[in-house]
Amino acid sequence: MTGDGTTGVAPAGQRDTTAMDLNQGTLVQGAPAVVHETAAIDRGQVPPPPAAAEPLAPRTVEQHLDEILSAVPQPDPIELAVLDAQGLLCAEEVVSQRALPAFDQAALDGYAARALDVEGASFEEPARLAVVGETVAGPSGPSSIGPGMAQKVSAGAMLPAGADVVVPAVWTDQGVVTVAVHAPVESGGYVRRAGDDVAPGTTAVQVGTPIGPAQISLLAAVGRDRVQVRPRPRVAVLSAGSELVDISTPPGPGQVVDVNSYALAAAARDAGAEAYRSGIVPSDRRRMSEVLESQLLRSDLVLVSGTFATEGDTVQEVLAELGQMHFSPVTMLPGPVQAFGRLGRDAVPVICVPGEPVAALVAFEVFVRPAIRLMLGKRQLFRRTVQAIAAEQLLSPLGYRQYLHGQVMRHPDGGYVVEPLGGGDEAMLARMARANCLIVVDEDVTEVAAGGLVTVIPLLLGG
Repeated sequence: MTGDGTTGVAPAGQRDTTAMDLNQGTLVQGAPAVVHETAAIDRGQVPPPPAAAEPLAPRTVEQHLDEILSAVPQPDPIELAVLDAQGLLCAEEVVSQRALPAFDQAALDGYAARALDVEGASFEEPARLAVVGETVAGPSGPSSIGPGMAQKVSAGAMLPAGADVVVPAVWTDQGVVTVAVHAPVESGGYVRRAGDDVAPGTTAVQVGTPIGPAQISLLAAVGRDRVQVRPRPRVAVLSAGSELVDISTPPGPGQVVDVNSYALAAAARDAGAEAYRSGIVPSDRRRMSEVLESQLLRSDLVLVSGTFATEGDTVQEVLAELGQMHFSPVTMLPGPVQAFGRLGRDAVPVICVPGEPVAALVAFEVFVRPAIRLMLGKRQLFRRTVQAIAAEQLLSPLGYRQYLHGQVMRHPDGGYVVEPLGGGDEAMLARMARANCLIVVDEDVTEVAAGGLVTVIPLLLGG
């Protein structure tokens, strides 16, 4: 099944004549072979126009993805306040200059004592100690205990000198003047020693560690209010097409609302980027060039969606003036025409994806999301996949990797089951909005029977 709800399988006997219409980015089934006859040329006559260029050979998904990932740079680390660093990767080895905890302290509420004094204590024969004071968490002066003494302490309170255990309050009669201890505690029990967590001169947070609430807590504890991180790549998102109007404008005949700049900017943010929606590219050539150049100056990655013709396409011509863009068919459905290049003074990566909204988001998932994660310094570039049982038959054209939207769920007997979404009577955007996964049918597979196994990419937000 293709992204538009059709099966995408050629009738019998026509597969050998399947061709790709590069102008529209669609398959043409049963395209007849074209034979050109050329007459002899008189050397004295005006020569005929040059022959048309050979169509580009389709590239595999892996080839196009490898070109993008091999060319995408990682932005230089920046220093941010620790709260602003949440969700990013640490770009420095944070070495603590402090001991954590900074002093010996009680791990819970109880009585600081000596292990020797409570050795052998039991309910039948409790150890009885004199309570010589009380310490709570917070600033306090030095204190100490001797043999046969105890001091009441709260969790986090400084341990008095001479004490090597904290007897939990529930193991005692909680006396005020004297305390009866009903169980022994080994030396060091329920005590946090200075430097037990982090010793001075040791690494608190390593390079490449994702900074979440726990890491922010540790950074604050060792006295770091700022930290170097891999920054969020700045991604500019544009839509190209004379048929496009913004969402605030009611579309006229032949016009469509620009949904791609919104959808792709949201997808880029979900992937971890700092995305800017630049909107619809101006149709005027000079203004178009100015907009594209300005985005190249402010961005780490530029993402352009549109329906690109092979000849006379103004967007392609303007892009070509800024650097080398490689437009080529890719053996995938939906959206078999993709492009990539590095343009402008700083050779900024530019990725072009199809203008059809479903194809644009599929292309983002396959090509753009891994590039953003690479720029973030992530080790895991791709979403984790699962094998699922197909709930119904799936058909796919030979030689094309097809991505179908579906709903994946847990099977009552274990594992997963996936159901493709959509039919000819349902709008594709509504279908895509209901999906929670992409079903991947490989190039050499034309049919997956109901009950067969398929690869599924769960589309988890932020995943």
